[in-house]
Amino acid sequence: MGVMIDGRWTTDERASSLVFENGRWLRPTSTIRHWVTVDGSAGPTGDAGYRAEPGRYHLFVSYGCPWAHRTLIFRVLKGLEELVSVSVALPRRSDDGWIFSPEPGEYFDHCLGKHALWEVYAEGHPGFTGRVTVPVLYDKRTGTVVNNESADIIRMLNSAFDDVGANDNDYYPEPLRPEIDALNERIYSSLNNGVYRAGFSQTQEAYEEAFDDVFATLDFLDERLRSRRYLCGSTQTEADWRLFPTLVRFDVAYHYAFKCNLRRLQDYENLWPYTRDLYQTPGIAEIVFPDLYKYGYFSISELRNPLGIVPKGPIVDFSAPHNRGSLGAV
Repeated sequence: MGVMIDGRWTTDERASSLVFENGRWLRPTSTIRHWVTVDGSAGPTGDAGYRAEPGRYHLFVSYGCPWAHRTLIFRVLKGLEELVSVSVALPRRSDDGWIFSPEPGEYFDHCLGKHALWEVYAEGHPGFTGRVTVPVLYDKRTGTVVNNESADIIRMLNSAFDDVGANDNDYYPEPLRPEIDALNERIYSSLNNGVYRAGFSQTQEAYEEAFDDVFATLDFLDERLRSRRYLCGSTQTEADWRLFPTLVRFDVAYHYAFKCNLRRLQDYENLWPYTRDLYQTPGIAEIVFPDLYKYGYFSISELRNPLGIVPKGPIVDFSAPHNRGSLGAV
């Protein structure tokens, strides 16, 4: 997979191998955690100096990555398409990790013209050691990587740019923050990351532990949505949009490729129409790519898919009516 050590890219097998503990896969922690703020003051982590300004910042993403998907969603929800530019990496990683097309087009790096994302890290965060991941929030003015943690980036997009052209929709309102935070914590550990824990497990015990967490949380969410249109009531919040990228990938990827096959998303009475409801939010359908998700998750893998054959199915119609408009807050 490749990794950077002291600012240099290496594909050394030992250095770039995944980390496990008792058969359980451990996700590496994001390490670049500066913040864009209204006035350029320091955020919860990192250094000051990153003031919200139109046209100053750039996102590096991949359509297939659920973490990067979050940032694309908030870019749309907040009306930031003209304020924050974006480069999209090719759907499958190479020996150079995430790479871009050499020719201008959808997968060309329109910001720096780089071949590979590791080159952005090398220049924008000298001496970086760790995995080269998307999303990346990049400051075009100073030539630095601001942040590579999706949870931080969507918080910035939600509020930092409101005075410079973003709309005033707030997906992390003060009164709901404790509820949103609690939901985020459970959804991340047992579902967003839980599907990966199941898919990358190296022992039966580790797999079943992750599998049970995934479906316990899906069951919990399905019941919660019985009387709520969205997770926190009648309006969409950050919790909904942190969940959504996992849900739209579930039936086309995680159900089979990651062995999360107790039930499909389409088998859930409330989660399935809820997912369609979110998908039909203006601007969201245009950044959902089920066929591309299959292409990525069914790439060649010695453990999961040695021949790299991509399944033709399933058919998932996110555009079908959801009939959830009558559900109110609880």
